[in-house]
Amino acid sequence: MIDVMTGESEVVFSSSELIEAPNWTPDGSFLIFNAGGEIFRIAVDGKGLPVRIDTGDLDDLNNDHILSPDGAELYVSSDDGHLYAVPVTGGMPRRVSNHHSSPFHYYLHGISPDGTTLAYVAVEGEGNDRRINLFTIPSVGGADLRLSDIDRPNDGPEFTPDGRWIYFNSEREALQPGHSQIFRMRPDGSAIEQLTFDKRVNWFPHLSPDGAHMVYLSYPSGTLGHPADKDVILRLMAADGGEPHDLAAFFGGQGTINVNSWAPDSRRLAYVAYPLYDSSLSRDYLGRCAC
Repeated sequence: MIDVMTGESEVVFSSSELIEAPNWTPDGSFLIFNAGGEIFRIAVDGKGLPVRIDTGDLDDLNNDHILSPDGAELYVSSDDGHLYAVPVTGGMPRRVSNHHSSPFHYYLHGISPDGTTLAYVAVEGEGNDRRINLFTIPSVGGADLRLSDIDRPNDGPEFTPDGRWIYFNSEREALQPGHSQIFRMRPDGSAIEQLTFDKRVNWFPHLSPDGAHMVYLSYPSGTLGHPADKDVILRLMAADGGEPHDLAAFFGGQGTINVNSWAPDSRRLAYVAYPLYDSSLSRDYLGRCAC
């Protein structure tokens, strides 16, 4: 984790296995992350082993998972293409998403501050007809609401803490393939505003709980998509835009901050880096976790 005011950072957990996408629980006690298709939690002070959260028969979960505002439920994305809710203490999953007659794969990214609405990315179609657009759906299940309908990729939709905006990244204004920038829009898909304008490739905007700042993942110019194993930068910016400030540069990418990982205090941020593995740095392994 890193203190966004001082730049001081510390390693909470190190593993020889692939871990991804930390969430911070609303009470500030735990980090939630995925590994090997399962979900784990670990104390923010790094003490003790990671504990696997029981998700029933779901064992193909990816790095798109979020917590309800009250911290009671965990919403997850399965590689079967659907969204599910499960108690954060563990239990049987409840499917939230809908079946579609044509290919439609859900990837979760945000939840409204009142917990009633989920924001997600849908990959529609296949092959040359594949499109990536933004939607919302009630957290209890219900109709999908389309927010974008364009041929260029969109990703990472996330509500602001006041619920007035959804931030996202998109190639909608790109002059070359892959040149994703940060945007925001109203929850009905209107009033789209662009917030970053540089030559780098910018992904996954996350708003601090106090609504003052946004952090995002910045890839080198020319990057396509959000791949792993790249030299990336975490950048901090005022929520309404402006000049970005570099927080940290490291080897990372996919899995680093796919979902919101701000601490409740709006000062600390959790992320995952993927340096070349050094066994002397690894304190605990998931293979010995308290599952």
